[in-house]
Parts: sequence; C-alpha cells; structure tokens
Amino acid sequence: MTRQNLRQQGIETLRRLFGSAAQTRGFGNLLTEPVFGGVWNRPGLAQADRMLCTIAALSTIPRLRPLRRHIEAALDLGLGGEAIREILVQASLYAGFSAAEDTLELLAGVLEQRGIAFPPDPPEDVPLEELTRRGTALMATLHGERARLGYAAPDNPVTGALYPTAIQYGYGEIWYRPGLEHRQRALVAVAGFTALRLPEQVGKFGQSALNVGLSKTEVIEAIIQTAPYTGFPPALNALGALSAAFA
Repeated sequence: MTRQNLRQQGIETLRRLFGSAAQTRGFGNLLTEPVFGGVWNRPGLAQADRMLCTIAALSTIPRLRPLRRHIEAALDLGLGGEAIREILVQASLYAGFSAAEDTLELLAGVLEQRGIAFPPDPPEDVPLEELTRRGTALMATLHGERARLGYAAPDNPVTGALYPTAIQYGYGEIWYRPGLEHRQRALVAVAGFTALRLPEQVGKFGQSALNVGLSKTEVIEAIIQTAPYTGFPPALNALGALSAAFA
C-alpha cells in the first residue's frame, strides 16, 4: 500500500459517504489518506458500525458541524432516524443529557430537510421496580461478576447515592429502547467512553461487549475509529486499557 493508493482509496470513500472528496482547506490529504483511505477501510468492522461509532464519538463532545455531516451520510448508508436518535440519546447518558439538547435538535433538522418524520418517543410506562430488575439483569449479562465491583458495588454508601438511578434509567431504560441492538449499544459505549477519555470504562465495556455478540477485533476497531474524530491519544489510552482487560 502506497500513499497514492491510500489517497485514491480515501477519495473513493469520501465520495461514497459524502458525495464529494472535498476537504477543509489547510488539511491537504491528512484526512483523505489516513482517515478515509486508512481507518475507514480497515477490516474487522462493518461500515455501518464504523459510522455508528463515529456518531457516538462526535455526539459526546459534541462537535456539531462534523456530526451533521456524518448523520447525513449515516442516513444514506442505511441507518434509520430511530437508530441515530438512539445513538445520540445513549451518548448523552455518558456525556450528560444536556449534550442531547443540541444533538437531537440537529438530527431533527436533518430529518426535516429530507422530509423524514422524527421518530416518536418509545413508551415510558415501565414501573421503577421493573427498571431496576431488568437493569440489574442486563448488568449481569454484560459484566458478570464485575457488575458488583468498584463504583457498582451495592454496599458502597457513597456511589450508592447515584448508581441506582444509572441502573434504572441507563441499563433498565435506555439500553432497552428500540432502535439499536445490544451489540450496537456496546459499540456506542466503547466509542463514547473513548471520546470522553475514560479508559477504565472502555476496558470494562470492551470486555463486556464480547458477551453481547461482538468480537475482540470489532471492539478494537471501534476504538480505532474514534481516533481521527476525538483524538489519537485518547484512543491509544483506551487501547492500552483494553489490552489489559483482554489479557
């Protein structure tokens, strides 16, 4: 593989995703070659999953201009409005729900321009007791014995003031909303935590992702996909944490 090969591959990928190979002035081919020629064409993770991880990373910061561009490309790639909405909602669980005020409004504008109705909110009538039950069950499926360690320890009087809410509305509500499968939500978590520079959580969820159908290669590629969008150092730190978790 030569730089010219990477450049040509990047041009083709840009045109396929965005309809044009034009890039921001000043970058030259820094995006065309390593990002769209290299990262986007690595084996081990499907293009739709790469787009999902990219949107998850961009929406945790959030970076609205590139996020809009990638939402439009995601729709062209076949991701539906409901799936994109769920990426944004879940990412806001990690970044703060206030982030979704901007990202969901952005999605609504893109859908409106395309004449697509914004997807209706899912039912929210499950009792708190059931949210706790199914959230706890999902944690056990994902994390196994690790579901009761660290800040998740049920007998921790400090984290216990907040964590039950995360169980109910994170695991019990958001992870059960329609639009994304659990394997896709695991990708959102890995990409989002990488973007937020939380390697400990990346290691935890990267290991847990294997329990919902992802391979080690897919988890590694999910982290690599974030690097051009939210930084190479956070991605490398996340890969370091993941290597320890996989050891």
